[in-house]
Amino acid sequence: MSGLAASPEDFRSLFLNDTPFLDVRAEIEFSKGTFPTSFNRAILNTYERDIIGTCYKEQGQAKAIELGHELVSGPVKKQRLDAWCQFAKANPGAHLYCWRGGMRSNLTQQWMKEEGVDIPLIPGGYKALRHVLLDEFETTAQSPMVIIGGKTGTAKTPLINALAGGVDLEGFAHHRGSSFGRRVDEPPCQVNFENRLAIDLLKKRVGHQATIFFEDESRMIGPSSIPLNVWDTMVQAPVAVVEMSLGFRVQRILQEYVIEMAQEHIAADATSGYENYSRELLASLFRIRKRLGGERYQQLQAVMAAALDQQLATGDVSSHESWIETLLVDYYDPMYLYQLEKKQQRVVFTGNYDEVLEWAGQYQP
Repeated sequence: MSGLAASPEDFRSLFLNDTPFLDVRAEIEFSKGTFPTSFNRAILNTYERDIIGTCYKEQGQAKAIELGHELVSGPVKKQRLDAWCQFAKANPGAHLYCWRGGMRSNLTQQWMKEEGVDIPLIPGGYKALRHVLLDEFETTAQSPMVIIGGKTGTAKTPLINALAGGVDLEGFAHHRGSSFGRRVDEPPCQVNFENRLAIDLLKKRVGHQATIFFEDESRMIGPSSIPLNVWDTMVQAPVAVVEMSLGFRVQRILQEYVIEMAQEHIAADATSGYENYSRELLASLFRIRKRLGGERYQQLQAVMAAALDQQLATGDVSSHESWIETLLVDYYDPMYLYQLEKKQQRVVFTGNYDEVLEWAGQYQP
């Protein structure tokens, strides 16, 4: 692949094989979008790239190149070259790219070769790889898909993950897709959400999964947006509805939004984790206060605060069941039933978790 041309299939094979990438773009470029297996060690850091860009505009290309060689020389060059070579040696089969496969990656490749380390270069750079992943969304949009629906707490996400053709949109968005859905770690930027999603879709397609299963979501999952062409197909796809008892759903929400969320916060910050968890849970309720109405919000806030106090004092989480049940019955269920009514003509199967799982495993488009 170090030649002057590479086919989309060549690029797809790199993603399918989880090929490590050496990304020599500046940190600011890397932060705006990258791939899961990429390692960023810039040939020009963000500051150097900016001043070289200014030099290019004011004095032309030759002066900008000259400035670049001045900035990346001596100990600076050696430090960066050592890091590149160590990465290549530790990751056999790694490939190199910059933004468009131009001067930065070619110079990196040349310097590494002078050190006895050969690394293939991606023709067209990051932009070419990204284009291949964007094409995957169009392929998915034209492929069979099924939407797994159901009220809040029916374990739709675990069901999706149990299916060979299941794609966990909430997992890629790092958000549970509701007012209570924020996680401890920051969600990915939109480009990284898309890149990870596209790679998974590619793997599903090449793995001969005839049908893709998505959870019934809004287009926005936290700050992440489902690509429009995929979304347009999702809103027309058949729907399978999971139905579970209210008791099951309360316990499911208790596990995810109380027990697991508290554990996440405490694992991230042993000192302030419980306080952060409590603050986030109360903030999640506050975000829907207008829809709840002032009186009902005040009542639920008091119940939640008391449950948090009991959880901290004794470890008992059972008091949370009250506000969870109220929210499910009075808030989430009416919203879901309203949305389901508009999709009723698309519903092709209804059953409990095991029944939907079995049906989906045998589904033929």
